[in-house]
Amino acid sequence: MDETKRVEPETIRMLFELDRADDPQLYDDLIRFKKGTKRINRLRLLAREGVVMQLSLLHPVAAPRTAAAQVGYVAPPEPAAPIDMPLAADVFGAPITGG
Repeated sequence: MDETKRVEPETIRMLFELDRADDPQLYDDLIRFKKGTKRINRLRLLAREGVVMQLSLLHPVAAPRTAAAQVGYVAPPEPAAPIDMPLAADVFGAPITGG
């Protein structure tokens, strides 16, 4: 039998105070939520987005450029296909009379 122990990730618990003077934008964003789960989830989301942003700045993914984009040419947009709406087109037509 293999006697090596599997290491489980440790749960991080935090307790902190945030005054508006410390970080007005973060304070204003978090104060919108009442104490509890919503505020904690918002803080967790902001932290996650921050980590993703930092990683994307370290390893940017370059979008492939086409030849037209390299010389600054912008193709005009394709014309939209007409919408087939026979009932709407007849709104200003002759009134329907019933017999």
